[in-house]
Amino acid sequence: MKSQSSSATQWTHVALRIFAGAILCQHGAQKLFGVLSGPGSPIHAPVFELTLRGIAGPLELLGGLLIIVGLFTHVVAFILSGEMAAVYFLMHSPHSFWPIENHGELPVILCFVFLYIAATGAGVFSLDYMRNRNRPTAVMG
Repeated sequence: MKSQSSSATQWTHVALRIFAGAILCQHGAQKLFGVLSGPGSPIHAPVFELTLRGIAGPLELLGGLLIIVGLFTHVVAFILSGEMAAVYFLMHSPHSFWPIENHGELPVILCFVFLYIAATGAGVFSLDYMRNRNRPTAVMG
């Protein structure tokens, strides 16, 4: 039974990583290209300038793609966790302390999901796993 539980845990971890990355990619595409936002949205126009949105867009699109494929996962997830914390504190918390009131639930949960992924890595179905699988382990002396 332990192997089934271990296998389920591994694949659930992979699913969490892929779906969190995909959600973030959508937000990056929205900021960069003005897609997926609808005509009445303030984010409808694409932005290519050095603003908070102009910095967040590439981070979210490229970072989300790297998370999806599981490449450089520890570092990328740590950076994205910090970005999500910054998004929450700069954009949401000034309106209210509570995420339910300031509509900051998504940045809060993604912050902790990416922090978890930064600590645990990409998992078995990832480019990181394929890159490191044949690497010799260090000999402790």
